[in-house]
Amino acid sequence: MVGTMHTKPKLIGYWATTGLFAAAFLASGAAELASAPAVVASTVALGYPAYVVTILGIWKVLSVPALLTPRLPRLKEWAYAGIFFDLTGAAASHAFSGDSPGKIAIPLVLLLVAAASWALRPPSRTWKTDSTLAKSVQAVASPEHVAAHA
Repeated sequence: MVGTMHTKPKLIGYWATTGLFAAAFLASGAAELASAPAVVASTVALGYPAYVVTILGIWKVLSVPALLTPRLPRLKEWAYAGIFFDLTGAAASHAFSGDSPGKIAIPLVLLLVAAASWALRPPSRTWKTDSTLAKSVQAVASPEHVAAHA
């Protein structure tokens, strides 16, 4: 029972941040795929060609099911990495183009929400490398571990 008390708030936090972030990225990606005039104008004002809007829209929309679908931890890691690059690139683009602090802050706030989602994800949604698995197996099978639990 004690384990579930600590796990439940973390799981709620994970789904709250992931849901909020997924909704934001789905809306943003949909607006980009629809070539919303304000989105295209903003992107072109940053110095990017208009076709970049479609590319970003595709990747944003695809990141949402990658984050929400059970399992597929490696794909989730790639999605989180892409999200990091997208949002830091957006903040830097706004900063270098001389935009207001508010336009710089928006992608950074979304990045914090995405980072919280990543940090709070349950073990079933975490990618474990072979070296991580080997260390956990080694720790369980070590003589010290066996002696401590005897």
